[in-house]
Amino acid sequence: MLHLRMVCPESSTDRVVEALAATASVCNIVVLGGAARNPEGDVVLCDVAREDASVVLADLRDLGLHHDGSIVVQAIETELSDRMDRAEHVARGAPADAVVWEEVTKRTQESADLSVSFVMFMVLAGLIASVGLFLDSPILIVGAMVVGPEFGPIAGLCVAVMGRRGDVAGRSARALAVGFLLAIAGVVAASLIFRTTGATASEFDAHDHELARVISKPDFFAFFVAFCAGIVGMLSLTTAKSATLVGVFISVTTIPAAANAGIAAAYGEWSTFGGSLAQLASNLSAIVVAGLLTLAVQRSLYMRRRRAHLVEAAVGSAVGGGTDPAPASERPTAPAGETSDR
Repeated sequence: MLHLRMVCPESSTDRVVEALAATASVCNIVVLGGAARNPEGDVVLCDVAREDASVVLADLRDLGLHHDGSIVVQAIETELSDRMDRAEHVARGAPADAVVWEEVTKRTQESADLSVSFVMFMVLAGLIASVGLFLDSPILIVGAMVVGPEFGPIAGLCVAVMGRRGDVAGRSARALAVGFLLAIAGVVAASLIFRTTGATASEFDAHDHELARVISKPDFFAFFVAFCAGIVGMLSLTTAKSATLVGVFISVTTIPAAANAGIAAAYGEWSTFGGSLAQLASNLSAIVVAGLLTLAVQRSLYMRRRRAHLVEAAVGSAVGGGTDPAPASERPTAPAGETSDR
């Protein structure tokens, strides 16, 4: 379940409450008249099943509430309520599969910016990967993959393309391009220092380093793994299962490919440099394509739910009101003196 807190102009409160009450998966509607001060208006609180959160938020946006007032969405960790259980039961689908599009959009917009911290993580991840390549250490390569923050802008790019947000897509693409360029530049500088100080050999041949050799030769399986990881990553992001994102990070060789390109450039191994850039491009393309396809399917399911919701709302309005989360025969009798929260 999710908790919504809305600030409504007094002229909009009745329409907002009516829209909420017409949805069976909404409960615990509370109106605090005149409680808001900036902006002035009423405060409306309610709880909604996660599966229907986006369709309810779409109703509120249609009323212009995000312009005239405000809407805050909060996750409910624990609830003890038969009414909330019934509201969640009424919503079609499973909470674990529900996509709250407003939440996804907000989260990816924040990760699309080219920030100092993003650049630092990219450069540091590249440096860790470069040491892993010099030492042929899979542990360091995996560590670099976990540190790399590149999936944030990739996800931002996919969501922005689906939402036709050219400004956000441009910011995401810029963050990726600058981040990888600076990561490669950082590895080139570090490799030259290592070479000059004798910390590494004077020559670097990818054939003598198994990991570097594999990374510099992209093939179908590298693309396939990146494609699968892109699907998993987008599902993790949209369904709030962040734990599985770690698996995405260590499945694709974006950061190691950038590090391999940097080492190759420092040592003048241009065939390895080209192969590493091809690996990087292949992985990024596979993740973006997989992400877009995943979002397209999820968006299609959401639009179907939205259309069904609008039809139900129209039918409910025609017969004179909203629906109840459960048939009367299934609702427990309230103790004497208890009032409904609807």
